[in-house]
Amino acid sequence: MPHDSHPHPVRPHRPPPPPYPGDYLMPWQSSPPPPPSRPATAPRPAPAPGRHGDLRRLRTAYRLLRRVSTLTALGYFTLFLVLSGYAPGLMTRPVGDSGLTTGLVLGLGQLPVALVAVAVYERTARRTVDPLCAGLRDRAGPTGPPAGDRRRGTDR
Repeated sequence: MPHDSHPHPVRPHRPPPPPYPGDYLMPWQSSPPPPPSRPATAPRPAPAPGRHGDLRRLRTAYRLLRRVSTLTALGYFTLFLVLSGYAPGLMTRPVGDSGLTTGLVLGLGQLPVALVAVAVYERTARRTVDPLCAGLRDRAGPTGPPAGDRRRGTDR
């Protein structure tokens, strides 16, 4: 008898069927597996008329607001850096009889410029962005976060 032949064919081992019904859940299972089915494709609801234009106007107003205020503050700082690097003669020139130099005056001017940029940002936001937000919020209705989800200090 050759050694490479087996008298009985080798079958894969299958576990015995479970001794419990098929709908029984094990302690680590949270719910039974869903039955296999084809997912039904529900038609998408049509978008509300006019909402997309309002959101686009809101995004545009907010983007313009951010760009103007950022470029104002960073533009002044960049101007200060460029003058410091490429025009040291101008930056070391004295201003009047006070002993201050042009560079020092421009450096001290950064704080008022930043404060003015913040004030203009707030004023413009109140006049342009906030009314657009309020209009969208009013049209959306009383849908908001659940009462238990509110953060402290937001319902002032």
